This record gives sequence, C-alpha cells and structure tokens, in this order.
Amino acid sequence: MTSTIRIQAHLIGDVTEVQALIKHPMDSGFAKDADNKLIPAHYIETLSFEHNGKVVFAADWGPMVARQPYVKFSFKGGKAGDAVTARWTDSNRVVDSTKTTIRID
Repeated sequence: MTSTIRIQAHLIGDVTEVQALIKHPMDSGFAKDADNKLIPAHYIETLSFEHNGKVVFAADWGPMVARQPYVKFSFKGGKAGDAVTARWTDSNRVVDSTKTTIRID
C-alpha cells in the first residue's frame, strides 16, 4: 500500500519545521451520498509524529476535522539526517505511517 501521508521536515536554524498532508476522507457520518443514504463515519482518531523515537506532536481527532488534513508544527532538537515518523490510526482501525529525514533549508 502506498502511504497516504506526504511529509517534509526542514531544519531552519535550530528549529525543525514539519509539514504533512494526509489523504483521508474524514467522513463524519452525517453526510449523505447521491442516494440520500448516510455515509458511514470514517475518520482519523489519533495522529502522532516522532523524532528519533520520541513523540514531538500528538493529536486526538474526531469526525469534524476536514478531509485531506494538513498539519504544520515545529520542534527543537532535530539535526539534518534525523528521522521524523508520522503515524495515524482511523475509526476503522486502519493504520498508516511513513518517515522522512530532516533536511537543511
């Protein structure tokens, strides 16, 4: 399976800036399809980012987050070449993760 997460991490001075775009429908369970039937809820529940195995960002999400969510945050302590891993679990217990290395900007 191809990852649903596109992630970049750039070192700017002593701060690592991380940006991620996640391909996910984030269905709330309240919308209807063309036949006027409810689309079942299907959304990301947990999202986390780790730097060399330590969590640097974590979120508990629900059905009201927009589809194809975009996340941007920064943290201190990263070095060029270090690993940053993104991981999510959704309401259907599907899990995806990917990693990148920190680059210098």
